[in-house]
Amino acid sequence: MSIQDIFPIDKWSFRRESILSGLSADDQELLMAHRLEQVYEKGENIFREGGFAQGIFYIIEGKIKKFKVDSNGKEQIIYVANAGELMGYHAVLAEDRYPDSAAALEKSKVAFIPKEDFLAILDRSPVLSRRLLKTLSHEFAVLANAVSLFAQKPARQRLAVQLIVLREKYKVDFSPGMPVTITMSRDDLASLVGTTKENVVRMLTELKEEGIVETKGRKIVVHDVNRLVKIADYR
Repeated sequence: MSIQDIFPIDKWSFRRESILSGLSADDQELLMAHRLEQVYEKGENIFREGGFAQGIFYIIEGKIKKFKVDSNGKEQIIYVANAGELMGYHAVLAEDRYPDSAAALEKSKVAFIPKEDFLAILDRSPVLSRRLLKTLSHEFAVLANAVSLFAQKPARQRLAVQLIVLREKYKVDFSPGMPVTITMSRDDLASLVGTTKENVVRMLTELKEEGIVETKGRKIVVHDVNRLVKIADYR
């Protein structure tokens, strides 16, 4: 049984298939011809909100958090991006500044692709154009669902939804029934859920006592996703 059978994961997570999949070998080679690869340690910024968009970023390895910072300096994580995903293309397409910031959640390898190369391939590749349109439409729906979640649902339900989504992102060599380990600080998880660190710690303790998760330092091991789905209460 897959997660799609018990929970509408696509309502809460961007497409897992890379936007670049389906590109011809020639187009992929041209797109990556002038890329600059860099390894970022946990917490290192990749780009900052308000910076001029000089290109896009392709995640080769690792996980990246996209976030905004309010006037009080409080961080709100918008999304966690996985290997294979692109970042920064919204600003390039809009000819605008980056609307949010991005930083490594763990040691990550990211390729910077100059905007000239990205736009050149976009002009010549109907495959990339169609994928971008579909992805932008899906991202809008996901963000609309997130706004509704934050506005209408209590913190425990928001935490359950985010743990289900993170579980999918952290699957490695997964077989049905296996526990999945999420590695994320309590501060980052609180920022993603939209609550305080103290609330997250308390709710995780409750989930641990119920046998749904196990905690080991920064690690959260999800043992019973079916019960998380019941708490999330989304169909």
